[in-house]
Amino acid sequence: MSNAVRTVARLARTLECATDLSLSQYRVLAAVDDGGERATHVAHALALAKPTVTAVVDGLVERGFLAREPVPSDRRSVRIGLTTAGHLALATAEVVMAAALEAALPADVFTALEGVQL
Repeated sequence: MSNAVRTVARLARTLECATDLSLSQYRVLAAVDDGGERATHVAHALALAKPTVTAVVDGLVERGFLAREPVPSDRRSVRIGLTTAGHLALATAEVVMAAALEAALPADVFTALEGVQL
């Protein structure tokens, strides 16, 4: 079992090296793309603390991948969304990461992972 855990950890590092996004940045972009409009929702979906998500969002906003906009019905709330550059970064990362996984895993394992939803 520890070999499987170590293999997954090495695969995670392989994915990070394949793109200029950290896995945390990728996960936040993907969560926002899946409909997470507020940092609280993204934090819940990713099982992360809100300050952690806020820090990642700050970095993604600085890079131009996410934008913050006020919520008209709630002056205290801010909505986050992918920019055009963010959509491109996410799509590029997914292609590059899929190629890295496909190269690292036996074909049957890669195919099986395509059907896994966590």
